[in-house]
Amino acid sequence: MPTLTIDNQTVEAPDGATILEAAQAAGIHIPTMCYLKGFAPSTSCMVCVVRVEGVKSLVPACGAMAMDQMHVTTDSDEIRAARQAAIELLLSDHLGDCIGPCQMGCPAGMNIPLMLRHIAAGDDRAAIEVIKREIPLPAILGRICPAPCEKVCRRAKIDQAVSICRLKRFAADIDLDSGEPFMPVERSNKSKTVAIIGAGPCGLSAAYYLACEGIACVVYDEHARPGGAVRYGPIDRKVLPIDVVERETGQLLKHNMTFQPQQRIGKDVAFDTLCRDFDAVLVAAGDPMLYDRNEFALDVKDDHIRVNRQTYATSRKGVFAAGGAIGSRQWAVRAVADGKEAARSIAAYLEGKPLVSKKPFNSRMGALSQEEHKALLTTANAEPRHEPDEPTAGLNNADARAEARRCLHCDCRKAENCRLRDLASELNARQNQWAGQRKTMRIDFGRDCVVYESGKCIQCGLCIQTARKADETTGLAFVGRGFAMRIGVPFEKTLSEAIARAGAECVANCPTGALAFDDPPQDTENQKQDTGNESFRQ
Repeated sequence: MPTLTIDNQTVEAPDGATILEAAQAAGIHIPTMCYLKGFAPSTSCMVCVVRVEGVKSLVPACGAMAMDQMHVTTDSDEIRAARQAAIELLLSDHLGDCIGPCQMGCPAGMNIPLMLRHIAAGDDRAAIEVIKREIPLPAILGRICPAPCEKVCRRAKIDQAVSICRLKRFAADIDLDSGEPFMPVERSNKSKTVAIIGAGPCGLSAAYYLACEGIACVVYDEHARPGGAVRYGPIDRKVLPIDVVERETGQLLKHNMTFQPQQRIGKDVAFDTLCRDFDAVLVAAGDPMLYDRNEFALDVKDDHIRVNRQTYATSRKGVFAAGGAIGSRQWAVRAVADGKEAARSIAAYLEGKPLVSKKPFNSRMGALSQEEHKALLTTANAEPRHEPDEPTAGLNNADARAEARRCLHCDCRKAENCRLRDLASELNARQNQWAGQRKTMRIDFGRDCVVYESGKCIQCGLCIQTARKADETTGLAFVGRGFAMRIGVPFEKTLSEAIARAGAECVANCPTGALAFDDPPQDTENQKQDTGNESFRQ
């Protein structure tokens, strides 16, 4: 049994163990990409490299044997740089979006593709749950949002963008009409209170997300009813009826918040009183006169409160500002997003924790060719965009389901379970650090909803080993040579034939979104057939 030193820690390893196995047994983390316990190491990705004393170059821990008296270092500037470079090389050859362009274009960051899939499947409750994770006023915004998400929708390159805003409105209207609108589970009371100045979209959004965290809010507004600009602003009421505003804001007030109407801060209630009586204060009122006179004694410039844009914190401890107070007046959806982000910052402040605002890594595949757009269309409803008869009307049930199925599913099917994405975030990798020939996007379908996207494959060979372990008759293999080498199916067989029994295991073992499960087909007319899987053929 060899005894070695790993990061100045003495470790006893079983005979035949690798450095990686010895480190894992000792609780020492070494990141891996192509390694999977129980499978032969391929040592191809070079993410698990370590420094062994006396060895000139870094070695892959997954394949190097643990030896007696060996001295190993698993973390240093040199090692981190090598791992980062290894991930960046994989990313340079990776063709796929982690997050769809529509979600990237949404100021609130809503998971639009997931909402669309739930609507297509007829699961409206799941759709509204997805929406309200990021947008608490979807019935209102579904009528007045300028839809920046639709402007970047890839479907527009084929015919017309998916009608995202109308579908958001569709799900929200069904929820409001259901008799039991969706109410998120609120955390237990944390005995903290927050004063919010302004009951417009920003203030209400902040109050909603703070209430979800178990933090009670008191919302002050100079008007008699909540809503701010969406209630009292110059909006065409054929587009946004007051009844919709009343119902949706009324639903928000059922949460752990209290509305204090006709209370102008500085006149009816002193700002210093709020700062004394509450654990935190959020200024979300959009009236520039408040800040022109600087009644709140905050750092103000050009009639806007100056804040840290990462935390929304002002120059005064415990006081935050967002929305119209800091100049985010252009779109209600931006104000809603401000309120949500400010709420998360306030919650972290009240818990005495630093705000963790780092966004997850997002791979981008850029502009697609005409043929690649056609490949995406094989996953979607090919019908043109569904429009209501009246421009201010919503979609009916049948049209909404059909419209939702027009989504091209640009987002990754395994974005939340992708080792490449996780390591890219962990190592601060950059996708375009290395230039190379771009792959061609292909999507191939096998049985049991298994999908293969060759552009996301890192050629780790785990699917080959998985098929072999399952005693597949055909299985998978490396085909081609040099830069043309890829994973394919021998003997001109299809993917369905190659992994007839091991499909689910191959999906589970694939470290990226190359092999994934597709969403179940929504109707018999739109079911996807085995495409022949030409990219898998030899």
